[in-house]
Amino acid sequence: MTLYVVTIPGTLLTGLTPEALSELGRALRGSDPRETDLGAAEDLDLLTFYPDSSAFSLRLEVEAADTATAEAEARNLATTALRSVGLSAEAAPLGDPVITGIAGA
Repeated sequence: MTLYVVTIPGTLLTGLTPEALSELGRALRGSDPRETDLGAAEDLDLLTFYPDSSAFSLRLEVEAADTATAEAEARNLATTALRSVGLSAEAAPLGDPVITGIAGA
């Protein structure tokens, strides 16, 4: 199994309260790329919001046998976490996941 860092872009079409933002971080605990040597070296944040935009990026660490499985697992983690804070697919649509790092083999 290999550790992958997967980036998933998204758009937030509704507001996110500070409480929901904290809960989202808790829901994604264990997937934070800063917990890997690669993520720490590259100073990767779990969640990035872009100024003057509704766009965001999630960077998740997943362990998988191959890139397709890593991308699918990351999408599932992101979707589950967003739904857990009340954000539907319409309120926070996600783009295609992209492998942005391989932390180990």
